[in-house]
Amino acid sequence: MCHPAWARARATARRLEDLARLRRVRDRIDRDLARPLDVLALARAAGIPAGRLSREFRSAYGRSPYSYLVARRAERAGHRLRAR
Repeated sequence: MCHPAWARARATARRLEDLARLRRVRDRIDRDLARPLDVLALARAAGIPAGRLSREFRSAYGRSPYSYLVARRAERAGHRLRAR
């Protein structure tokens, strides 16, 4: 058996890795707004199943990856319209 503190440390490290992976997904969405993106492609690039990506992304950022993508595209369109 391992020490309980080790189990907590491993759990914390796993959570930090998951958050870093979600941050990379969010950054890819922000970087590739003009390109066609889908949740399956994002999940494949992150190396996790699409359902898990959606659940974890919603838990971390308050919305699904697809709704985040749509919201960012709408923000970008609004900025472009105001810049005219």
